[in-house]
Amino acid sequence: MFAGTLTRNVETAAAQYTGMIHSTRFDIAIQLEARAKMSERSPDFDVTAVNKSGRKVRIGTAWNETGNTSGNPYISMQIDVGLGPFRINAVQTKEARAAQSGEFEIIPLVSNGLMKSGSISGELTAMDADNAFTGYIANMMFDLEFMLIENSYKSEETHPDYRIEVSSPRGTPIRVGSAWMAKSSRTGNDYLSLLINTPDGDLRVNAVQNEEQRGGQTFSIIPFIDSGEQPQDAGAGLSLVA
Repeated sequence: MFAGTLTRNVETAAAQYTGMIHSTRFDIAIQLEARAKMSERSPDFDVTAVNKSGRKVRIGTAWNETGNTSGNPYISMQIDVGLGPFRINAVQTKEARAAQSGEFEIIPLVSNGLMKSGSISGELTAMDADNAFTGYIANMMFDLEFMLIENSYKSEETHPDYRIEVSSPRGTPIRVGSAWMAKSSRTGNDYLSLLINTPDGDLRVNAVQNEEQRGGQTFSIIPFIDSGEQPQDAGAGLSLVA
């Protein structure tokens, strides 16, 4: 569960990029400093931060990348702040690219493994404005309230329709997953397919409407059952927005 921003600095700056990374546990200021490449796949940057003692330390590495389907440039980072390594990408909206802005948004990458849904409860409600949803998902180990916000990075049919966000203790929006609009080939009914990074791992669930709910604004969240109807590439992770 990570969020953040990254800004390209002027060419004369010591750090080519500066930014912030947020989670439910920390808020860390980072810098990306160019490093000598030993091979084509060597990192392009060292990711550094300042620890509690005021010492600058290296916390990871970063690569300049290009999206396979979109052709858009982005930055891939692998970082460890003492809680184990994690992967994040820094991507730009269409508007930022068009304006040739140096502003990037940091998003998490979902891991390859999925947790089993088990006993899951949840609900999703369409909001009256902004094409957004609010909802919750819970079991005996966690209880997450979240929002579905329209994905402004969507440029391919397989990209997510929504980003799933929660709030940090300071109120910073943190992206924890993606959602796709879908239609059942068996019933013809609309539903949403959600991929969420929970404290117990990555979780696939569907938001569907029963007969009483159909036509209204409320959906029930149920465990995902692989019927072959999931949106194409829905399990490929949050990197789909790059």
